[in-house]
Amino acid sequence: MKTVTIHQAKTNLSRLLAEIEEGGEVLIARGRQPISRLVALKPRRPRMFGALKGTAKIGPEFFDPLPEDELDAWDGK
Repeated sequence: MKTVTIHQAKTNLSRLLAEIEEGGEVLIARGRQPISRLVALKPRRPRMFGALKGTAKIGPEFFDPLPEDELDAWDGK
């Protein structure tokens, strides 16, 4: 893991980011005291439409009318 000072990190940020994109890690230090570590983010997988199809069940009671006290709570009464 490469260690750089804050000044070096500010001066060479583009170069350091290129190294990180290639799988490297950079430790940023204030003097000799490490304060931060730069690593690449894991790429997110694209969302797939319908990926959870069939995992949730909705029973017929879902469509029943709500009780009056529940409706009153929604109306703010």
